[in-house]
This record gives sequence, C-alpha cells and structure tokens, in this order.
Amino acid sequence: MNKTKLQVLKGFSGIYHSEGDIDVYFAPGRVNIIGEHIDYNGGHVFPCALSVGTYLAVKKRDDNVIRLFSKNCVKAGIFQINIEDISYDKSNGWVNYPLGVFKTLIDNGYKITHGYDLYYYGNIPGSGLSSSASIEVVTAYMLRETNNFDFTLTKLAKMCQESENKFNGLSCGIMDQYASALGKRNCAMFLDTATLKHEYIKMNLEPYQIVVINSQVPHSLTSSHYNDRLNECQEALKLLQTKKKGLKNLCELSLGEFNEIADVIYDPIIQNRARFAVEEEQRVKDAINALNEKDVVKFGELLTASGDGLKYDYEATIWQIDVLVDICLTFKGCLGSRETGGGWGGNIIALVKKDQINTFQKYVYTAYKNKTKLKPTFLNLVIGDGVHKVK
Repeated sequence: MNKTKLQVLKGFSGIYHSEGDIDVYFAPGRVNIIGEHIDYNGGHVFPCALSVGTYLAVKKRDDNVIRLFSKNCVKAGIFQINIEDISYDKSNGWVNYPLGVFKTLIDNGYKITHGYDLYYYGNIPGSGLSSSASIEVVTAYMLRETNNFDFTLTKLAKMCQESENKFNGLSCGIMDQYASALGKRNCAMFLDTATLKHEYIKMNLEPYQIVVINSQVPHSLTSSHYNDRLNECQEALKLLQTKKKGLKNLCELSLGEFNEIADVIYDPIIQNRARFAVEEEQRVKDAINALNEKDVVKFGELLTASGDGLKYDYEATIWQIDVLVDICLTFKGCLGSRETGGGWGGNIIALVKKDQINTFQKYVYTAYKNKTKLKPTFLNLVIGDGVHKVK
C-alpha cells in the first residue's frame, strides 16, 4: 500500500475512531512556469501539476452531517455542519474551501443525499503552490466518485473556480483548478484560458532543472491586491474596446496592436497592467517555441523577463521576493528566475544547472538569510498527475 495512503488512513481512524470502507483521493498542487495573471485575461498559461498536494480520506455517513478535519490544522479540531446549513463564514478558516465545493455542486443541481467524515492531509510545502485549489479539486472529485456524478474534469475545474469566486470571494482564473484536475506526469500544460483547449508539452530542460523556492513570506490572495489587479485589467479592457470593437480579452492583442491604441488608457498605472498582460501572453508563446527548439538559455531569459514585468508593470512582488530573485540571478549556474503564483509573497522559481543545485541552494539560503533573516526552503520540481483515487 502507498506509504502516504497508509498514513492518511491511520490518521482518519485515529480521529474518527472508524475503519472499513474508507477511500483516499489525491489532488496535486501546481506551479506555473510562465504566464502569470493572464488566466483571467484570456491568455495562455503554462502550469504543471506537482507530485505533492492534498490527500483526502473519506467515509460516507447515514445522515446529513459533514465532519471535516485537517492534519495540517490540528488545533482547529473537527468541524461539523449539516449539508443544508452550509454558508460562508470567514471564521471557519480552511474549511470554507471544501464547504464551498459542496455548496457549488448543490447549486449546480447535483444532489448530495448523505453526509461524510473527511480527513485532509496536505504535503505542499509553504504557500503559493495552490493548496486551496488542490483542496477544492480533491473534494469535488471525491463527490463525483462517491455519488456517481457524470461531470467531466473540465466541468469539475470550472465548478471549483466558481466556488473560489462566489463562495470564497477571490476572483481567480481557471488555471489552478484546471492544472490540479487535468495535470499529466512529466508534462506542463499549454492552456488557452479563453477556450480551455490545452496541449501537454514534455518539460525537457536538460541539463537544467526548475527549482521552486519558498520565500517564507506567506500570502493570502483574498487580502492581497489580486482582485485589484483583476479590476484594473477589466478597466483597461473596457477602454480598449472603445477603439477595437469585438475585443473580448486583453491577451487577444499583439503588442503592436496594443501600442496603436494604448493611449486610450489615460492612467499610466492601468496602462502598465494591460501592457504586462499583452507582453506576458507573447512570452508564453515564445517560451513554448524555446522548449521546442531546445533553447534553454532563451527559456531562462523569458522567465526573468516575466519576473521583471511582475515587478515593474504589475507591481505584484514584495521586497523579499525581489531580493530572492536577484540572489538567484547572481549564481552562474542559474539561467533565469521569477516569482510564481498569485504574487505578494510565496514562491519563486529558478532554472538551475542540475549538477550545481546543491551549491545553488546553499548559496541562496545563506545570502537570503543574511539579507532578510528568513530561511528559504527548496523543492526540486517533479511533475505529477492530476486528481485521482489513490490505489
């Protein structure tokens, strides 16, 4: 039996004092290689599922009670609620993510006729690798499997996004939930967020590897400027639509087309937000071409350019992130680095020569700690599969 599954089953039995007929499901976290903040602007993104994520042990109940426990939030204890009483309460903390999925499925016409005992365990290090999406996706998948619902994984991702948007109040795009639901081992996903068409692309970066580095500055997207940026992009789009009829998303514009009509955006800050989205869309396409041509140097340069855009045009970084990226870029075996995820804390990625990773990690750890007093953690990228039942 899978070692982690055994650990989760023992944890379930210890909390609920119950055995037998317990299934375990898994949904991965994700890291976005390039294409930041354009999943809500109709752009292309390039995420991949991680080998770490959220495990969920589940047992059906004979009543309408849902009980939820997280190994990662032991002090919170067991949370209990009746299915018909589900509503958002900020004080509920992490349980709002799975509860939102229950409510969203019910609102979409899926009848859940019994309760559950649920035990969650996440092994995603730090923050910013989409643990919330993995909780949502594993919950939705569990409900699909245990109720024989017939919705597709694409529909599942959409409902999880709806849950985050409407129940939890974060106007996120579809990328995180989509990557967690439909990820594929050893491949990143070239995803068109406007059409939800995707292509799996092998991540061959030899002799380099992507390293994920946690800044140890946690972020909360609902309390950050994330929704502000979305609103700024929507404002830019409305102004651009006065010059270009039929424009649906910022990322439909080429940089040349944008420059021709950009002056309609009177606020230079709003113009910078839109410019970032348009340029980031092109960077994603260029990155795919670089991968296909095995041009690892170009790929690294694009990562760094993306990070510069996030820092200067989108203003989605913080000083600790900027310090961490700069340290990485001073290491000779690093071809590129940038912030990844929602921003304002969390993680960065760096493209590092494989045979220098240990030296790189020691160098970054020491330099970052000296400048910030924080101790970064490292995760060598291993790309896993999307949501599934654990055998």
